[in-house]
Amino acid sequence: MSILRPGDEKFHYSDGSHKWIPPDPDYDQEVWDEQVRQHKHSHLRNEHPKVRIRRLV
Repeated sequence: MSILRPGDEKFHYSDGSHKWIPPDPDYDQEVWDEQVRQHKHSHLRNEHPKVRIRRLV
């Protein structure tokens, strides 16, 4: 699960999925793609590794 920070709203729909179409039709699609890619990468940087714990019975 990732953490949404202030300002992340422009990259997400209400269901949490990422917007791959720029909000402004005149916005350069390639620039938007790169911004979304970097935004998604920031999610990965902020994730904490999942640790598995085994119980010995």
